[in-house]
Amino acid sequence: MQNVLIVSGHPDSENSYANTAVLENILKLFPDAGISRLDQLYPDFQIDVKSEQEKLVNADVIIWQFPLHWYSFPALMKKYIDDVYAFGFAHGAGGDKLKGKKLILSLTTGASEDLYDYGKAMNYPIGDFLPPLIQTAKLCRMEIQEPVYSMGMQYIPGVYPFETLEIIKAKAKDHAHRLATLMSEVLMTKKD
Repeated sequence: MQNVLIVSGHPDSENSYANTAVLENILKLFPDAGISRLDQLYPDFQIDVKSEQEKLVNADVIIWQFPLHWYSFPALMKKYIDDVYAFGFAHGAGGDKLKGKKLILSLTTGASEDLYDYGKAMNYPIGDFLPPLIQTAKLCRMEIQEPVYSMGMQYIPGVYPFETLEIIKAKAKDHAHRLATLMSEVLMTKKD
């Protein structure tokens, strides 16, 4: 059995409808997947580097699950990457521990897809925000997979009347199914 590790980078997962629903759905489909819920493990930002590195070493497929914050990772996930994907472990001299591991970017945005385009509110398509994340994986010699993302996933009762909670949960379920399909494909190719 291939080992899957999901690193959940939402800064407040208990109050997230979208990312929580994605995780609930993916864990139903892959109940043996390991998970690091960074906000629950490290609310003080004091990351247990050795423990997290051990989880990565034991994983064949790694998923970074996060909401896009200011066009990148949320702060706690950025700190996790900074601390855990260290020189000598993930890159640089002797840093080959993640070499060949499959990485899937699984992300959500609050803004809708139509706002992510040239000249629109976000000024760029979503893919234009991903190169620094992809380069992080490449520097670590990980095998980056196609990203899985869902847009327009923000639900704040009484504030954003555009989407109902039911629509957000349906989008999250669809996201989890697309992620599961990709995971299955990656795991099958890993066995070959």
